Parts: sequence; structure tokens; C-alpha cells
Amino acid sequence: MQSLTNRSKVVAKKEMTFSEKIYLPAILGGLKITFRHLFKKKATIQYPDQQREFAPVYRGQHVLKRDENGAERCTACGLCAVACPAEAITMVAAERQKGEEKLYREEKYAKVYEINMLRCIFCGLCEEACPKEAIFLTDRIVPTEFKRGEFIYGKEKLVEGVNQRVDVSPRQTPSVAAFKQDKSLQHNRLS
Repeated sequence: MQSLTNRSKVVAKKEMTFSEKIYLPAILGGLKITFRHLFKKKATIQYPDQQREFAPVYRGQHVLKRDENGAERCTACGLCAVACPAEAITMVAAERQKGEEKLYREEKYAKVYEINMLRCIFCGLCEEACPKEAIFLTDRIVPTEFKRGEFIYGKEKLVEGVNQRVDVSPRQTPSVAAFKQDKSLQHNRLS
């Protein structure tokens, strides 16, 4: 019976030689590869004792930044949630009350801001979309949790402390810094 594609090949089965029957060339070839890798630099590190250097563009744990006066920068505009391809960010906006001027810089703020770390793919699009430069991905490793509910990070885990600023300067490449200094694009950036 002929196949539909006419691509069939007839393969001749050739007889194995004596050395092939005892698998000596295959064993020697495997030993050669083993000894070649034995003297190379090891790829693994002893983790608790040795720390690996991260690339300057490494994206780790999220942080919601405060301004120089200690007020939260986030205005609950929702652009980060819209930009998130994994739909990991949810927020609830609220109006600022009297006496809260030092806590929130704008009239509208994020009453609830949550990131589901099980869904987050650490792409950094939330960071790029934010017009107020409120959210950044730091070079910190995301801590391990043991319950599913602990992977939903709220404002208590995301907002930096008033006296405990998080340095995000390694994430600011020269091109990003030049973009932020461009006066023609200041309409949607901090002054």
C-alpha cells in the first residue's frame, strides 16, 4: 500500500560490527564527554553561602513609592491594572478626606491596592504605565509564602515605609532617565 504523501523511505538495516555490538565506541564517547565537563567551571553555586549577582534589569518585588514629603504617589488611576497582561493588579479608589493631605498627594488615592503574586509575570509593564512613578519593581527577591492567601500582596506589603526608602536607581537606565528629563513629555510625569 502506498502512502498519501509519497515520502516514505526504505531503510536498509546494516549489520553491526563487533565493536558496535559490545558498545565500546559509545562508552568511550560518553567517557570523553564526562571528562571534558569534569574540568570545566561549575555552573552551580552553594546558595546560602554564595550569593548570585543579578543583572541590573532584574525585576523583583514590587514597591509603591512615596514622594519626598512621605505621601503616597499612587492616585488610583488604574493604568497599571490595565497594562498588566496577567490581570494581577486590583485596586479600589477612594476620595481623600480632610486631614489626610499628608498621607496622599492627590484627591483620589488607592484605598485598596493588591497584586496577586501567583499571577504576576514580573514583566514591568505596570512600572512603565504609571504616570506618577508610584510603582517599581526592585532588585529584592520575592519572599516565599506557604499559603495561597499570603501571595496576595496588599498595601501593607507594597508601600515603602516613611523612614525606610527603597532605592530603585539600578532600574533607572540612562535612557529612562533621559526620557524622564524630556520637557516635551512632562504633561504626564511628575514635576
